[in-house]
Amino acid sequence: MSTDVRLRVDGVEVVVPAGCSVAAALRLAGHVSTRRALDGGGRGACCGMGVCFECRVRINGVERLGCLARVADGMEIVCDA
Repeated sequence: MSTDVRLRVDGVEVVVPAGCSVAAALRLAGHVSTRRALDGGGRGACCGMGVCFECRVRINGVERLGCLARVADGMEIVCDA
C-alpha cells in the first residue's frame, strides 16, 4: 500500500501523503493562498473545520472546502489565487 498520492494543483503534479486534507496538501505543495480577497490579498485555510470557507477550491470541477476533503490519487485541484 502506497503512503503517497499523486494529484495536480493548478496543472502541476504534486505528491503528498495519503490521508491528508486537501488544505494540508496545498500547504505542503507551497500554496499558501487558495483564493483572492476583494482587495487582492491572498486568502487561505484558517479554521481547519469548515466554518470560515477560506479554503474553497475546485476539486475535479466541483467547488469544495479543502479542509474537509481528503486527497485522492489523480485528483485535480484548482485554486483561484
